[in-house]
Amino acid sequence: MTSEEILAQFGPRESMEYDVVIVGGGPAGLATAIRLKQLSPDANIVVLEKGSEPGAHILSGAVMDPRALTDLLPNWQELGAPLNQPVTGDDVLFLNETGSTRTPDWLVPRNFHNHGCYVISLSDVVKWMAQQAEGLGIEIFPGFAAAEVLYDEQGRVKGVATGNMGLGKDGEPTDHFQLGMELLGKYTIFAEGARGHLGKQLLAKYRLTEGKDTQTFAIGIKELWEIPADKAQPGKVVHTAGWPMEGDTFGGGFLYHLADNKVTLGFVIGLDYDNPFLSPFEEMQRWKTHPAIRAHIEGGKRIGYGARAINNGTPQALPKTVFPGGALIGCDAGYLNAARIKGSHAAIKSGMLCAEALAPALAAGRAQDELTAYPEAFEKSWLNEELQQTRNFKLWFKKGKTTGQLMAGIEQWLLPKLGIASPPWTLHNHKADHTALRPASECKPIAYPKPDGKLSFDRLSSVFISNTNHEENQPAHLTLKSDAVPVQVNLTRYAGPESRYCPAGVYEYVPHEGGAGERLQINAQNCVHCKTCDIKDPTQNIVWVTPEGGGGPNYAGM
Repeated sequence: MTSEEILAQFGPRESMEYDVVIVGGGPAGLATAIRLKQLSPDANIVVLEKGSEPGAHILSGAVMDPRALTDLLPNWQELGAPLNQPVTGDDVLFLNETGSTRTPDWLVPRNFHNHGCYVISLSDVVKWMAQQAEGLGIEIFPGFAAAEVLYDEQGRVKGVATGNMGLGKDGEPTDHFQLGMELLGKYTIFAEGARGHLGKQLLAKYRLTEGKDTQTFAIGIKELWEIPADKAQPGKVVHTAGWPMEGDTFGGGFLYHLADNKVTLGFVIGLDYDNPFLSPFEEMQRWKTHPAIRAHIEGGKRIGYGARAINNGTPQALPKTVFPGGALIGCDAGYLNAARIKGSHAAIKSGMLCAEALAPALAAGRAQDELTAYPEAFEKSWLNEELQQTRNFKLWFKKGKTTGQLMAGIEQWLLPKLGIASPPWTLHNHKADHTALRPASECKPIAYPKPDGKLSFDRLSSVFISNTNHEENQPAHLTLKSDAVPVQVNLTRYAGPESRYCPAGVYEYVPHEGGAGERLQINAQNCVHCKTCDIKDPTQNIVWVTPEGGGGPNYAGM
């Protein structure tokens, strides 16, 4: 049944009215709610979170700059925020296949300076932020996925509808069917993270990217390890460049020592890579076998896994962030400092700036207009100043690895030494990541080593420890515009890149039941909601939509 047919048979949907509806219970959404409640104690606010609980879908490195959190909750230490491990040292390593070169401290560019920052679990920080929000009287609905934007007769956003529950694989209601509900607000704020499902629709409907650069993305693949006590170096931060990346592919590794003999580590690869045989997951697995990395984790046990798309965050690619009835915040808009590999402080600050525009609007009795004070405040904020300083970082690497490293050094080391905070030039990008793949016939296949089960692993065992689960009898949330395109184009021209760029084994080319050729099999239950397929599919034939609320990964300590 179509959505319209379901509504005709089972509707109308129940509705609830609020001053502000916030879609997404991550750092940006919760910061908006908390700041608005500080400014407008009587405001009626609801936060929708598609994960089973706040933090369940949150994945980040993470080294956190506490600047925005201090702006939001100056007494966060007294309140018990889980920022417990200060950074104690930075290593920036250049790897070749067997060895590494450490950058002398005096040569480390400013974007890799982490003094005053904390090694954290962002999922733990988000759980704590949710507790602070609830303590202020803010309603949080976990397990509710916002599936549809609602508009009024004038085309203004008036709220969202949550997804229907209890639909079978065939799209027909089962005995457990529950109609979604409508959450209506004077303003609706979208904080879904990078490549938000509804945010993408809003960008198109209101043409918010007109005159802006094309946004680019990376995929971050992360693991959490428990290591022997004699290897623990609490607060040690390691970043790597070089091996195993070949050619001019943008990528690098991170390894951070938490307290309690834990290490969080991972690999980031720009989704503008051109070789369809490249597998971000396999690159991360072989990176761990490098002597400089295995020295930190050998003898330990892997206890967590996850993956997430990341905005590359240039201010040139920031869309217009407001539209009639709402706003985009956090990574839904693209506020991330890719050069610093940090986004949580930007998410929190953007949420605060939005809340500071919401409060006077509500006080004046306004509703469903454009919160123009929000982007105006961003232009004057320290967040904009910070993003401007690193606005060219990723774009230089599009001109080649050598050029990227040279110009990153000039902009992030030399210019600050000369008293120049922000580069006097600006690069631009107008090429989407999905257009970058070359035909397989023009590229060299990559032979990846088999996993050893000690340092390197396969996809399915990785997905298992991400605690990912979806109700199997539901419509697939990974949809195809055309069933023919995967074989006719992706497999024929690009050797089936879906089977490699997905870090969760969702996409497999398997023999047709009749034995004639292959077909694409979608294992939607494996999906960790990283959104890579929605970004990298060369034909843009894959569309990620929201599954039932509560489905997906259940990250712990990530």
